[in-house]
This record gives sequence, structure tokens and C-alpha cells, in this order.
Amino acid sequence: MSTIVHPSSVPCAGGATVWLTGLPSAGKSTVAIGVAEQLRVERCGVEVLDGDVIRTNLSKGLGYSREDRAVNIRRIGFVSGLLARNGVVVLVASIAPHADVRDQVRADHDDLGVPYVEVHLSTPVEVTAQRDVKGLYAKHRAGEITGLTGVDDAYEVPRDPDLVLPTHEQTVQESVTALLDHLAGRGILSREPDRQTKESA
Repeated sequence: MSTIVHPSSVPCAGGATVWLTGLPSAGKSTVAIGVAEQLRVERCGVEVLDGDVIRTNLSKGLGYSREDRAVNIRRIGFVSGLLARNGVVVLVASIAPHADVRDQVRADHDDLGVPYVEVHLSTPVEVTAQRDVKGLYAKHRAGEITGLTGVDDAYEVPRDPDLVLPTHEQTVQESVTALLDHLAGRGILSREPDRQTKESA
């Protein structure tokens, strides 16, 4: 789901695109939404661009060939770049399986003068298949679908991501905190984020 976090009284340090890439069920959307929630008192604007939501709207009609995947990722990159250029922190939750397309999106952001952060959720397929949040792995085993990223379709692991989150080895809150720390260290956040969780509030 696309989530907008409304402006606060805390000055923004500026916009950026934060791209969370990883296998299906690695936790991309969960971490993105968690970060957005904690930034609600830190940012002038935050937007979560979920790959599944984009596919049903902006990229409706595209398939899962390499070419169609590339078009989809470039579209998301274009939208995120526009938002980030206007001071929004954009959290993209999208598999983006191919390194050359991810590199092109980064280069496009460099051309815009917009910070770009690549975050690899490194959860292995053995774990993501057990999680199977959307039932994709079960459908693949049943022969209902083919071309599942990380199973019978390639996922090119980022060569040099800005941050690696082993979501199979840490809690959601630990992943969220690690990403917030990284953004603060990069100067994308204006100050240390409020780490208080809903449970402790």
C-alpha cells in the first residue's frame, strides 16, 4: 500500500530515494512502511512506492519478461526521482532483480542531483519460501506460475549496496533502526530519528 506521511515541524534535510531490493517475501514492504511510520515526525514528506501497487496502476499490463521488468523499474525510478527532487523521502519496495537496471536508476538520480540509497534485504530463498507472504512459492511448487524471482528466474545480488539488511537474522524493528541510522549517517535525516516503537509508546 502507498503510504503518505504528512509534514511535521521538523526541518527536512532533503529528499532521497531509498530502494529496498530483495527476493519475494524478504520484507521490503514491511521495512519500508516501518521506516515511513517512524519518519512521520521527522520529515516534511515521505512516500512508500510498493512494487505490487505500482504494477496494478502505473505499470498495469506489463508482464515479467526481462524487458517488461526493466520498463517497470525505470518507471518507478522516474517517479521516485521526481518526488525526491522535490524534498520527499521515497521508500521503494521493489524486487528490481537486474543489476544493470538498478545501476541505470542510480545514474538517473545522480543526473538529478538526488541522493540514492540501495538497500539489499539479504534474506535467502530458503527463508523467503517459508514465509511466502503472498503464496507465490506455493503457486510455483504447484506449477501454477513460472518465472519466480530467485527460483527459476534470476535475481542478481547487488554488488555494492549502500546497506545490507539480513531480515532473517533480526527483527523488523532492528532492520528499521539500522536503515534510519544509515540515513542519518548519510545526512538524509536532519537529526537522529525518534526510535520509540508503538509497543513502547
